[in-house]
Amino acid sequence: QVQIVESGGDLVQPGGSLKLSCVASGISLSEYVVNWYRQSPGGSQREWVAYVTTTGNTHYHSSTTGRFTVSRDNAKNSAYLQMDSLKPEDSGIYFCNPHGPAIYWGQGTTVTVSS
Repeated sequence: QVQIVESGGDLVQPGGSLKLSCVASGISLSEYVVNWYRQSPGGSQREWVAYVTTTGNTHYHSSTTGRFTVSRDNAKNSAYLQMDSLKPEDSGIYFCNPHGPAIYWGQGTTVTVSS
């Protein structure tokens, strides 16, 4: 059984930082590109945020470049999203999306950026 579990979401003040984790079980995450998406409060669509390839290359949405860092640790079957200089518009549910031999989604973790 495949499970994708995100964690690390929290309430944080503008300018603060959070690190999200994505832990996979039932698959070898090393075989997958790992995307991060977010869904704004009240929104219906998921917005792509960043990805890390199987070889560690990264790419970011223009709104997060320079503030977010995506990484992976294949030994831990995990991926991460370090978020710095957070803004209220970064609030939402963040999803991990392994994309490779199959496509999976986690249940999401909620980030709220507010004073």
